[in-house]
Amino acid sequence: MSEPKTINIGCKTPANVADTLAKTICVQKTNASAWKLLLLGILAGVYIGFGAAFATLVSSDVAAHLGAGMGKLFTGAVFSVGLMLVVIAGAELFTGNNLMLMAALDGQVPFTKVVWKWTIVYFANFLGSLLLVWMFFNTGLWKSSDFATGIQALKIANAKVNIPMSEAFFRGILCNWLVCLAVWMALASQNIVGRIWAIFFPIMTFVALGFEHCIANMYFIPLGIMLKGTGAAAASGLDLANLTWGGFLNNLVPVTLGNMVGGAIFVGLAYWLVYVRPENKKA
Repeated sequence: MSEPKTINIGCKTPANVADTLAKTICVQKTNASAWKLLLLGILAGVYIGFGAAFATLVSSDVAAHLGAGMGKLFTGAVFSVGLMLVVIAGAELFTGNNLMLMAALDGQVPFTKVVWKWTIVYFANFLGSLLLVWMFFNTGLWKSSDFATGIQALKIANAKVNIPMSEAFFRGILCNWLVCLAVWMALASQNIVGRIWAIFFPIMTFVALGFEHCIANMYFIPLGIMLKGTGAAAASGLDLANLTWGGFLNNLVPVTLGNMVGGAIFVGLAYWLVYVRPENKKA
């Protein structure tokens, strides 16, 4: 009787992923040229916006048919396409790049350089998000079905600008904890299908639970602001007093800070301490 064959499931260990991030991937990202990060950052802003637009469409009526819980689940499921595009097609996303802290902790690159590259990608993501907002607004698709999509976009944006800043901060932490875990698990996989499933469940989870993602909000809230003076706003019956650029910043600042804590500290720092720190390797 022949010996059973060992099947390679194509998955790296957490220690492999941590070492690769700290010594290779994050170093390459930190040392990448500004123009490359700018272009790839714009693409990432568009890609996350695609997921946000899809989620807006689905959430406009799914809860009425399946109930609130299932509605959130389906909304999160379709939103995950955004990070799939970023990771598999290739782009630079600020929230995922919070893992670059690992390279600085390991002494591979200076921390100031990491912060500078974060800044470039952050504003590039914003430019990409605004580009998609402008393009989607001009499609007129938000007018369909008696403004159903436009009304839902306004509801989402208005809800976000009315979140207390302290709550937005903690929602941001929990969001990017899951986003960076999605990136981490996608890196562990060595095939496309594995990466898709690795991304799908954490992203679905954070959206369904109502956590806050700063780059997604760069699409959601500006689109709502653009829709304020349209028929969708009149049909919504919402009080949109706080749906302003000031309200946008009141959401964006605490969410961004929360995202940085969730990704850089709870994933990047935690796994660097466990798997990469020299004392641990000696042990």
